[in-house]
Amino acid sequence: MKASHLVSLEAITTEELWEILDTARNLKLEHRAGVRHDMLAGKTLAMVFQKPSLRTRVSFETGMWQLGGHAIYLGPSDIKLGQRETTEDIALNLSRYVDGIMARVFEHRTIAELAEHSTVPVINGLCDRYHPCQGLADLLTVLEKKRAFEGLTLAFIGDGNNVAHSLINGCAKTGMAFRIACPKGYEPDETIVANARDLGASIEITHDPKAAADGADVLYTDVWVSMGQECDADTKQNAFDGFTVDDALLAVAERDAIVLHCLPAHYDEEITYAASRSRGSAIFDQAENRLHAQKAVMALLMA
Repeated sequence: MKASHLVSLEAITTEELWEILDTARNLKLEHRAGVRHDMLAGKTLAMVFQKPSLRTRVSFETGMWQLGGHAIYLGPSDIKLGQRETTEDIALNLSRYVDGIMARVFEHRTIAELAEHSTVPVINGLCDRYHPCQGLADLLTVLEKKRAFEGLTLAFIGDGNNVAHSLINGCAKTGMAFRIACPKGYEPDETIVANARDLGASIEITHDPKAAADGADVLYTDVWVSMGQECDADTKQNAFDGFTVDDALLAVAERDAIVLHCLPAHYDEEITYAASRSRGSAIFDQAENRLHAQKAVMALLMA
């Protein structure tokens, strides 16, 4: 990869995106075959968390270990980004100790500032604008299940949030059509949509979940209330009434459609338990692929 960091899927080239996916597939196959990978032997990843997470912490920490390296967890009380000391100084300090920084933060500007000042690779583990590692895991899962992206339609039912933004970026670079059904006022960022369309992407925004799901090859949803938005919970619950992925939506999608959710799931809100365990569900394959996609990113950026 020519890129120094992974800030968003929008900021990397189509070739780099495919390099990550191809590397992830190879690492996954070889790991399952018992091949040992030591390309990050002697390397250390600093994992900076403003927001706690099951999948992000475990997948990055396990991934570093499987690649022969070591990960250090720095929780919200360990590093107060921009509070106890500036984000710039934290980036410059960590760069003297470690070989890479993964950060899961509230605001995109924090990731951007870390990447600006760090002299080692910075990986966006999540921010309010993008979730590129999740997007890579999603694309890897679709590729495994469908074998190709061309001609497919991914329908996202829910908020035009960071996950939706990364999926828009990913679909724009892989040729997959993207639809989103969301309540009025919860559409994805206009600039991100416009940039994707400039690349020739098919992006459709609707307020009708059934219209989005009709004939879709992938049905995707996410929680309605993200961490840090709890004060908006009641408003969002009301606004998203009728946007649940359930058997009725599955019935209008393609018969072999796969169901995705980046987890954690709030059953009977954004998805029913039955839909999450349906024949087409790939939710836990998707969760596993966070590990393999992130290993590819770390190997390509840090080796």
